[in-house]
Amino acid sequence: MDSRHKTVFIAFSSQKGGVGKSTFTTLVASTMHYRLGYNVAVFDADFPQHSLMKMKTRDLAMVMENEALKKLAYRQFTTINKKAYPIRQHKADSVLEAAHEFINAAPVPIDMVFFDLPGTVNTPGILKALSGMHHIFTPITADRVVVESTLIFTQLLQDVIMKKGEASISTINLFWNQVDGRESTPLYQVYNRLIEELGLSLMQSQIKSSTRFRKESEADSRTFFRSTLMPPDQRLMKTTGLDLFMDEFLKIIHL
Repeated sequence: MDSRHKTVFIAFSSQKGGVGKSTFTTLVASTMHYRLGYNVAVFDADFPQHSLMKMKTRDLAMVMENEALKKLAYRQFTTINKKAYPIRQHKADSVLEAAHEFINAAPVPIDMVFFDLPGTVNTPGILKALSGMHHIFTPITADRVVVESTLIFTQLLQDVIMKKGEASISTINLFWNQVDGRESTPLYQVYNRLIEELGLSLMQSQIKSSTRFRKESEADSRTFFRSTLMPPDQRLMKTTGLDLFMDEFLKIIHL
């Protein structure tokens, strides 16, 4: 394998459950791998949930049971002639070593590895795993507890881990998720000012609140949104603002 090929390590990380890190890991990994042509691998270290491993099993079952989706999946795999990206399950404390071993043994150069890490700072090895990332993306929602715990944790990462100089982290990027158009904008303005005062990076793109994030695709669904086997439907990407998020994401990680 070409040792000059640099694999980018990316984590969607948060200290609060339910803000969407597994969802974003899947949406972005699937867009990169199936639509943009990069070679992607995913490490699911979110013990004990391992929601990405479960999602892949569910996605396969769904495709087998739904004729419209089966045709869609078949058409995709014959068009791009590419297998589904691998999802490996691993504990956080040794996930970096496992990822390096995987990259060295991979038959094709891996462009990026996504890590789904546990959402609690007291998990063994979590800080070590995070300090091995090149880019960290953190979804936040307009909820006081979520914002406060996220800002405290992000400051810890930035001021303690990055300043030590031992970390690989280039960027930590907060972004608003589940933004409801009817919510009061003054709330966001207050938080945005606070984020700026703390010297943290906030992405411009916001992900709109959408039922598509919450419900698994129905049995009779004709499109994919959150799937480990297919990229998200482009119309749904537009509706949720994920298309603009992807543009900004690519600029940040500049591959």
